[in-house]
This record gives sequence, C-alpha cells and structure tokens, in this order.
Amino acid sequence: MVTPDYWKRATGELASRDRVMRELIQRFDQCVLQSRGDAFSTLARSIVGQQISVKAAESVWQKILSAIPDVTPHTIHLAENDKLRACGLSVRKINYLRDLARHFRENKLEVSEWDTLDDETLIVQLIQVKGIGRWTAEMFLIFHMLRPNVLPLDDIGLQRAIGQHYFSNERVDKKTICQLAESWQPWRSVATWYLWRSLDPLPVAY
Repeated sequence: MVTPDYWKRATGELASRDRVMRELIQRFDQCVLQSRGDAFSTLARSIVGQQISVKAAESVWQKILSAIPDVTPHTIHLAENDKLRACGLSVRKINYLRDLARHFRENKLEVSEWDTLDDETLIVQLIQVKGIGRWTAEMFLIFHMLRPNVLPLDDIGLQRAIGQHYFSNERVDKKTICQLAESWQPWRSVATWYLWRSLDPLPVAY
C-alpha cells in the first residue's frame, strides 16, 4: 500500500479552512487514502463497483479473488463467463472487464506516460476502454494515481455527504458542489475521501 506524501499538509489546510472538514479529519484521524499499486486491478475493482454499494462491491470482489486469486489481464482474459457470472458479475460488467484486459494485453494504454499527464488528459485516455466513464476514471486517479485535486461530481456518495453535512440533508446540484469545493483546492480528492468515510465505516478503496 502507498500513502500520499501530501496527506498531512492537505488535512492541515482543509481543517483550517472548513469546519466540516476539521470535524471529519479529527473523527477519522487514523485513516488515510492508500493505493494498492496495481493499475489493472484498481480499474477492474472500479468497474465491479459501478452502481452498487461499497459493501456489495467488496463482496463481489472477494468472490472474484476466491475464483481467480491472481487478477491480471491474462487471467481475466482466460476466465470463463460462467465463473465470472457466479461471482455476481453482470454480462455487461464481464464484457467491460474483458475489454479492459484486452487494452492492457495489447498495450493500448500508455501506462508509462501516465505520471506525466494532467488529470483531464489521462481521463480522456482511460474512457476509451468500454465501461470506463468519467466516474471510473476519476476513481482511478484518486485511488491509484493518488491525484490530490479530483472532484467526482457524478458520485452519488459525494453528493449525499455534501447535502448531509453542508445543506441540512437537501439535495445539491453540481454547480453548488463546485462552488463549495473551491475552498478545498488543491485537495479536493482528500475532502471527497473524508466525506465518503462519513457515510460508510468501510473505507472506500479500489
């Protein structure tokens, strides 16, 4: 596991600017964002986690690990559909995982250049893979690349947490979220992570 070197600075600055952030950072002071260090499995976990709860996604992923202990582009390519279906994956998600595996096996993603790309350029590259939309790409930037300033506007959990903590449980639109998050820059990934933690005791991870 890899922890961002900017975490202490980010939490200090967020806590000094934002009362809600200060409370959440104090509440979860033993927890930090961590990267598992494997690009393929992080993207695969993000696909698995689409449109289901953190708990459900973890359950499906553990079943996949039981069936395929070493999740790689090669093992996903070789895995039979029935085996993947038995793990709780839909046909659509199986197709997405296979296309992801193909991109890695055929070197269609410029992995060696990722560190040099800005967030938006990397997102554009990642969404060429079937099943990877902007949300999944943003999860990858946060959880694998450890990019500090990603704001996943389409994330339901983020929307719900902001409504809960800042707007008396009212629904909020993307414009409102962007305005609120201005004060979090350049640490919007960190603020997002703490808001996720406030909703679910199970740490969000991909």
